[in-house]
Amino acid sequence: MAWMILLIAGLLEVAWAVGLKYSDGLSKPIPTVATVVTLLLSFWLLGLAMRDLPVGTAYGVWVGIGAVGTVILGIMLFDEATNPSRLISIGFIIIGIIGLKLSTAEA
Repeated sequence: MAWMILLIAGLLEVAWAVGLKYSDGLSKPIPTVATVVTLLLSFWLLGLAMRDLPVGTAYGVWVGIGAVGTVILGIMLFDEATNPSRLISIGFIIIGIIGLKLSTAEA
């Protein structure tokens, strides 16, 4: 269950990171409120996951999901670069997430 909570926390991290872009420096009220709500939910779920997972694993996976998801949405929504070195770098982050998952005892 801790891994599912962590996955949701990571996806919410993507939501608030993208929300920051849409909020235009926290100057637009609706995107700002959505950003703050998803940020709080993401942190809360991360804290719940850390009850059963090691802090380094939980935080590393959370950040990794957030980074990968935000880059993917940046490409899809904001026409950000998709050059080979950027995509390879994202692949390494995904490998790191998988490595942390596989090297951590089940909670």
